[in-house]
Amino acid sequence: MEIFRVSFIGHRELHNVREIEDKLEKSIYNLIDNHQYVEFYLGRNGDFDISAASSIKRVQRKSQTANSSLILVLPYHAKDEEFYKNFYDEIILPIEKNTHFKAAITKRNEWMIDNSDLLIVYVKDQSGGAYTALKYAKKKEVEIINIAYL
Repeated sequence: MEIFRVSFIGHRELHNVREIEDKLEKSIYNLIDNHQYVEFYLGRNGDFDISAASSIKRVQRKSQTANSSLILVLPYHAKDEEFYKNFYDEIILPIEKNTHFKAAITKRNEWMIDNSDLLIVYVKDQSGGAYTALKYAKKKEVEIINIAYL
């Protein structure tokens, strides 16, 4: 089976959530319709991550296909991991344990980008972690969809 991997990275705070989720859902439907199997990678560090996860779950429910999975990629262990197991299909921690916690999210984002065929971002500001991840993805020549400008 051919697996297409998609990561989601965006700003911590969103102001037009419904509009962003509509754009996310259209992209997710397109991916599920055009690929044999899709793994969706995301974190849980802000509004965009939560909106992306909710959008993926809605599309999975509506499309009633079993050709995708929602994977939470954590930078370090979280106190709510048991709760997350009920929402996500899988939880992975790809970062070495000795990584300083202040660098862990950046390293996790780089891992997601390095292991993805496509990066869907919501990046409007030219600063912050999401912008840093976007620059990294461009350097790595990963395909990018920035839904802030769709």
